[in-house]
Amino acid sequence: MAPVEVWSRAQVLAAAPDDASRRAATPLTATRLWSESGRGAEGLLWGRCRGSATYAVVADPGRSYACSCPSRKSPCKHALALLLRWADGLVPPGDEPAWVSAAAGSRREPRPAEEREPDTDAAAARVAERRAKVTAGLEELDRWLHDQVRTGLSVWERRAWTHVEGVAARMVDAQAPGVAGMLRGLPGLLARDAWPEHLLGALAGLHLLVVAHRGLDRLPDDLAATVRARVGYPVAKAAVLARPGLVDHWWALGAVDSLDGRLETRRVWLWGPATRSWALLLSFAVPGAGLDESVAVGQVVHGAVHRYPGAAEHRVLLGEQLPVEEDAVREVQGASPAEPVAGAEGRWAAQVGADPWATRMPAVLRAVPVPPSRPGEPWHLADPDGSAVRLVTGTPDPWPLLAASGGRPVDVFGEWGPAGFSPVRLVERDAVGARLLAVA
Repeated sequence: MAPVEVWSRAQVLAAAPDDASRRAATPLTATRLWSESGRGAEGLLWGRCRGSATYAVVADPGRSYACSCPSRKSPCKHALALLLRWADGLVPPGDEPAWVSAAAGSRREPRPAEEREPDTDAAAARVAERRAKVTAGLEELDRWLHDQVRTGLSVWERRAWTHVEGVAARMVDAQAPGVAGMLRGLPGLLARDAWPEHLLGALAGLHLLVVAHRGLDRLPDDLAATVRARVGYPVAKAAVLARPGLVDHWWALGAVDSLDGRLETRRVWLWGPATRSWALLLSFAVPGAGLDESVAVGQVVHGAVHRYPGAAEHRVLLGEQLPVEEDAVREVQGASPAEPVAGAEGRWAAQVGADPWATRMPAVLRAVPVPPSRPGEPWHLADPDGSAVRLVTGTPDPWPLLAASGGRPVDVFGEWGPAGFSPVRLVERDAVGARLLAVA
């Protein structure tokens, strides 16, 4: 029996009865709110959603929806949240529990045989339509980029945010949300020294992305996947989980929370000592909904990670997990991923070579914190041979990091990017194991 075609998020939101239901459904997609969730071979979805009470939800996409909540809307916000989780690949296959038939009641109908076959022609048409929209939007962006260079960058000092918001909104309409995010990050470059140089480099990167998208079909598979990801093409989580898994004892060395537009983002960086590789767990939530807390800083997870497609891609999904032995935890914490500044600099060059739009790379640097010789100048982490990287820090300056080092090399986990190194955690070891201490 052919599987039922999974909807996109856009299809799910189009099925909502009103905008209020769409807004209310998004925070309810958090995994911590759902239990007994699954999907049947013929496309039926079910789960229990915890809100002001625990509601039994059953959805037969495009046909019928049932929920024990008092709402008269169909689908209600709980059913929409279940559909969104399905679109994101978060509803696993399973055997239908006994309570599903009772929850569905008389609204459940058998699915006709002709509806069981996936409509491949319709799916191909949707892909082609999105590609055409993205292409048209990027061509408009390229004209805007040429205008910035032709007219000069001085106007950015007076109205950077308003200057960029219109074209960013146009990229959202063109179904290129990744490009919109890159555009909305441009005004922040004006806070840097020599900002025209940084801004011009970022505009050149956007032009390179437009050119790469024009030749998308001629690029190597990994680079083409990177271009799609930077533009904002969706990748189904089910497709990622179907990719080969990389099994290791994954140590969560640090987490970084940020606010990107209207979404909160959490990056959890994992280090696998056996495979000598890094992995990134990325989660999003609307403000107040709560980010994914399934993997905490310092935790060791034994299992497989499935990497997203792309050149030099770190982002993964966690697959099957196995029990973790205490001896394995101590062994993982003893296998340091620390490297000198010069080594990390070489890795960063290789990553940018594979992905010219890269913005960050995880690293544990074994180096000495060096305060500035004059007020207002940046801090650095330095190797004994003199190789150094600028520290990108907030306020206050990282004096605790210098105090912890005592003028000797220390292991510092953080993110390496175009502006320098952002320290996140100090890695301290003793006879018992390792401790991850916040830098600030």
